[in-house]
Amino acid sequence: MDQQAVDAYREAYEAWQNQLKQVHAFMLDGEPLHPSRIKGLLNREATAKERYDEARKMLLGIGE
Repeated sequence: MDQQAVDAYREAYEAWQNQLKQVHAFMLDGEPLHPSRIKGLLNREATAKERYDEARKMLLGIGE
């Protein structure tokens, strides 16, 4: 397995999980967040998820 793909996958997964924790803290745990920051929070999570999906595809050998 390509070590670079493995490293990229792990990094993308960890970054996505960190963003997801913040979303869960706000949405599920009721952590207060100023309304002007909600859109940014959701955009960062979505972007991190996209990077994870791409890294996963590359790891599996189905990337473009």
